[in-house]
Amino acid sequence: MVDSTPSTSTVSRTLLLLLRVLTFVFLLIALILIAVDKFTDEDTGDKTKFNDVYAYRYMLSTIVLGFAYTLLQMAFSIFTVVSGNRVLSGDGGYLFDFFGDKIISYLLLSGSAAGFGFSVDFHRLDNSINSFVGKANASASLLLIGFLFTAIASTFTSFALPKKSNT
Repeated sequence: MVDSTPSTSTVSRTLLLLLRVLTFVFLLIALILIAVDKFTDEDTGDKTKFNDVYAYRYMLSTIVLGFAYTLLQMAFSIFTVVSGNRVLSGDGGYLFDFFGDKIISYLLLSGSAAGFGFSVDFHRLDNSINSFVGKANASASLLLIGFLFTAIASTFTSFALPKKSNT
């Protein structure tokens, strides 16, 4: 009788792909939310867009970097799941995955924190901009969820690092 249970490596590769897809989706929604965020003051007619706020620009930058990295890793993961072979073979591929996930996850976290920090302070100064701050907070929240998925993926890529002895 043949065992049809998938191997542990197949399950982890599929789970890693799922984490990458979830990160991609949350970053895409966060990108859309922050990009369309704007506010018009009814009294003066002044328009404020996300790019008028440095913290939101930084948040957008981290989203774009995370989006590009996740798109690349999704392509690598799809190739690996479909073919069973890695695009970047050898120790360098595992190190790229591990350190890339670490760096991008920390960037995503810092972008989320910048967005939350500014939104809270700005909202304290002016309560009339709830929709502007609300969209930015929603984007920062999705960015934070994207960080969590990338951090979990980083844990899985750390398991794949080659075991080296120190002798």
